[in-house]
Parts: sequence; C-alpha cells; structure tokens
Amino acid sequence: MQLFYSDSQNAHAPATFLLKGVPVPSPERPERAERLRDAIRGMGLELRAPATLDTPLLRERLARFHTPRYLTFLETIHSRWRQLPGAAELVAPNVHPCGGGHHYPTHPVGQAGWHLHDMACPIGADSFTGILASAATAQAAAQAVLNGENVAYALCRPPGHHAGPDRAGGFCFLNNSALAATVLREEHERVAIVDVDLHHGNGTQDIFYARGDVWTGSLHADPSEFYPFFWGGADEHGIGQGLGTNVNLPLPLGSGGAEFMTALETLLERLADFDPSAVVVALGLDAHKDDPLAGLTLETEDFTRVGERLGQLSIPVVLVQEGGYPTDSLGHNLAAFLEGFRRSYQMTEGH
Repeated sequence: MQLFYSDSQNAHAPATFLLKGVPVPSPERPERAERLRDAIRGMGLELRAPATLDTPLLRERLARFHTPRYLTFLETIHSRWRQLPGAAELVAPNVHPCGGGHHYPTHPVGQAGWHLHDMACPIGADSFTGILASAATAQAAAQAVLNGENVAYALCRPPGHHAGPDRAGGFCFLNNSALAATVLREEHERVAIVDVDLHHGNGTQDIFYARGDVWTGSLHADPSEFYPFFWGGADEHGIGQGLGTNVNLPLPLGSGGAEFMTALETLLERLADFDPSAVVVALGLDAHKDDPLAGLTLETEDFTRVGERLGQLSIPVVLVQEGGYPTDSLGHNLAAFLEGFRRSYQMTEGH
C-alpha cells in the first residue's frame, strides 16, 4: 500500500466557522492531518508527497465534474473579496439563493453566496493552495493504483465529499473522492464509491446522480436530523442513466458498531450487484463516539471491523480520507482501520 500526503495542505487553515450562529474553533484544521500522519508513522508506514501539486492534467480532471466558473471562483475569490471596502479577512457568505437562483452574479458577495453552500467553508488568502494540494494527494493515490498498486491511501484535508459540481459545503471544496473515481475511470469501465463517513456525501451524489458508470453508496447519520439535512435519504436512487446506481442507508442518530456493520453489509451487497472493477472508499472516521461532530457511537475497535470488511474487496481500492476530527481517538481510529484493511486485503490477495 502506498500512502500520500502533502504538507502544503496546511495552507488552508481558517481558525473558526459558524455553528448554530456562533463563531467557534474549526475542527477542520491542520492538527487533524497531523494526528492522522503521526498514526500512520506510528504503524511504521511511510507517507510520500505527490510529485506535483498543480498541473494541467489535474485541472482538466477537476473540470470533468466541477464547473469552470466554480474552479475560477475558488482560485480568485479571496483577492477579489479583499478589494471590497470593509471586507473581512475570510471569505464567508451572508446571502444564499435559497429555493434556487435564476441569475449568476458577478459581485464577489453574490458569488460567495452562490458557491459556498453553508458557513463551514471560509476561504483565506492561502486556502486555494491547500485545497489544490488535497486534490493532488487524492490524484496521486488514484494514479498509483492505475500504475499497478493494489491499494493506495490519500490523507486529504480539507475533505471533499460535500463538494458538488458548483458548490462547497461542510469544510469541502474540491471533491477528492470524485477525483479519484475520475482517474480510475480512465482505465476502468465501472467504478464505485463507498462512503462510510458520518455524514452523507451529498456532493459526490450530485456529481454522479445521472451517470451509470460510477456507483455511489453511502451509510451515514439520518439527514432528517443531521447535516447535510437536505440530501441522503433512502429514496434517492439516481436519475436517467444513473437510476439505481445511488444507494443511501441512513442510520438513526446514536447508532453503534453493530448497526453500522449491518448497514455496511447491505451496502456491499448492493455494490456487488453493480460489479465494479475498482473502488474508492470515502473514509470518514467521524462516526466515532468521541468525535466533536458526533452523531453515531462507534468505538475504535469497530473501525478494525470496518477495515476488515472493506479489505475483502478483491479489486483495486483507493482510500480517500474524508471526515474525522481532532480527539485523542482519531489516530487510533485510522490505525485500527488500516490494520484491519491491510490484514484482510492481504488474505484476499493470498487466495
């Protein structure tokens, strides 16, 4: 297994975000990656940096599922925002086109409201550098699999699965899991994304909802009572060519490891019906009971079982880090998952 991480991701480091109307310290900060990195090194594993962080190929791949105006917005909004009289240091929206807008604005305030879906995506002066480095890390892991590696892991922050074709949300700006799937599609006819994050991957769902070549499956806390609230229901199956290739398994708030594993088994049964030749695992660790955004109650040992079950996939796998926020358990949760996955995947290879 090759593992990838770029220190340049630390360039994105907003100190706060808005929660229940109150500015609070952001859990999506460099410390998150540092804890995950230390856990990986503690396992005796090596993290390598992507060879490059910004290339025409990366930009072209991102443009296959993000709109050109959105990519331009992410790269240019901070400098344009700071030219506004009285503007804050961080880009943060104060107006949204709720119910659907009919006109795309040219003004930075209007564009911030259009593209930044919620108040968890402030953009600082150097944020785009970190955001692009996160995407480049996912690309490097997927490319390693295309080059013959059976499994690769991308330590990505900011995460990506709430980022849709034209918007950011939930700490996410570029959809790293969608990028990994896009890279895999260059050689694999059918690719799947299995999302085990606490939150529904609404951005990933939006990107592939009308496509039949990329299956998306997610198990998560019930959005009737939990972020992202407006997507993630069991009745969302895809449309057009994508009908039947989107599977959501919402879990009641407070569900633990037993319920999670039962849902995962169901999700993987549905995955087998699709019969992909490569898989992206959107790896969230925020289903742990101690996570600051907790909605489920998994224990660290449950992540070992999740890793073991996903390790039974006998096809190429790209592991893309999504959620999981700073606690004393975070690094242990990643180590538990990776150990379970490696052990199970090696046994599968041995067959």
